Order: sequence, then structure tokens, then C-alpha cells
Amino acid sequence: MKPFLKWPGGKYRQVDRIGKQLNGGLRLVEPFVGSAAVFLNTDYRRYLLADNNLDLINLYRQLQEEGQTFIDYCRNYFSGKLNQSEAYYQLRKKFNLSRNRRLKSALFLYLNRHGYNGLCRYNQKGTFNVPFGRYDQPYFPEKEMQFFHTKSRNALFINAGFHDTMKQVRKGDVVYCDPPYAPLNTTARFTDYSSGGFNWQQQVELAEWANKLSRKGIQVVISNHDIQSISDLYQQRGANMDQFRVRRTISCHADNRVKVGELIAVFEP
Repeated sequence: MKPFLKWPGGKYRQVDRIGKQLNGGLRLVEPFVGSAAVFLNTDYRRYLLADNNLDLINLYRQLQEEGQTFIDYCRNYFSGKLNQSEAYYQLRKKFNLSRNRRLKSALFLYLNRHGYNGLCRYNQKGTFNVPFGRYDQPYFPEKEMQFFHTKSRNALFINAGFHDTMKQVRKGDVVYCDPPYAPLNTTARFTDYSSGGFNWQQQVELAEWANKLSRKGIQVVISNHDIQSISDLYQQRGANMDQFRVRRTISCHADNRVKVGELIAVFEP
């Protein structure tokens, strides 16, 4: 099943490939859940799903708790009169000022489906700043949300960074990580989907966590760009590599798509 959120860099097209690398276990832990594509397309008894984006986690919790009632509430924001630039910017401002979790969660879905390229981006002050997307008729993902609600009965959603999430991993867990990717070159920069970014030191710390957990008998799988610095980082810590190429947008222009290298690093127990 596809995720109900649009998510650049999401793993829906790679879930079969990722799934083949994941060992059996009782619980899947995802420290960077993002659009939740891997969660939605795997079959574990339980899930621990984390992200440092509180707006994202609150949306997932709201849908988990309310189900169809919340879905119907969200549908109100998918009328034609709200698919206009002026309405979008008014609702974006409302989202940034609101402290109401239910309202903010519905608006997060609205912004995701009506904003440019499905981006999720904040400035350094934590203000959501994605511009209007100008789509003819944004899709309302009702069936995808219904599926998510049903599957989420076996999930715990937490707002946490990867360090805190990794500390909760136990024997019998399997860990899948989809961190913000390392830049392909020195001029590329990851567009923050939560204020703060993800630097090289954090890439190193994540790899060290993966090595530490694997030595405790826990499998950790990580996706990232297939660049020399990343492959060296993982191989030096004992990972096996699945390297391949994917077609991806590399600029703000949706038609500027090239094939880039990706890898799945597998830290076996």
C-alpha cells in the first residue's frame, strides 16, 4: 500500500528490495519513519516508529486514535475553493500559529497534498515554508489513510531523535533507518524537513549505533546515497552492501530526473 503522504525520497518503490534485507523479528524499529512506506509494507508483530518531526508524528497519532472520524475531518480541506494560492497561504499561516493538535494534523495533510512537490520544509525558526503547488485537483488519500489506521493498531509512534530511539532497541528487534541522505556533492544541501538538519557527524554516529547494535545480536539496515564517503563509513563498521541506481529529481525542476547511486547497508548480528 502506498503511503498517504507525498514524500520526496520515500521508500515505497524500494520496499521489496528493503524487505528482502530485513531479518525476521518481533518488532521493527524505524528511527526515521518519514512517510512510513516500510512500516506499511512489512509484517511484524509490533512497530516502534519514530521521527524528530513532531507535526508528522502528531498526524500519525491522530489518525491512529480517530480513524474514519479524523479522515472525514481532513476531507473538509480538500474542497476546490481551498485549492487556491490565497487560501493555501492563509492555511499555512494558521498551521504555523496553531497549538491545536487535531487542527494542525489535518492542515499538515492539506499542506502536504497542496504544497510544492510534496515537500516538508521548515526554516530555522521552525516555520513551515513550502510554497503553493498549483495542482489541478489534489488527491485525497482516503483508502490509504484507512489502511494506515488499521495497521497502526500494532504501532507506537514517538517524537524522538535517532539516539533516543536506538536506546529503546532490544533483542528480537530489527532496525531500519532512512536518515536524511548525505549530499551527492559539495554544493548539494539537504532541505530540512525539521529545523536543525543532519550533518556528517550524525551520519557517523548513526553508523556507530548500527555497529554497536549488530554486535549485540540486532540487525540494522540503513539506506543512503552510494557515495564513497558513505560506503567507506559503513564498510569500515562491518556492513554488507546492496548497491543500485534509482531515478530521482536532483533539482527544483520535476522534469530534471537522473539516475543516482543508492545503497542499502546491512549490519548483520
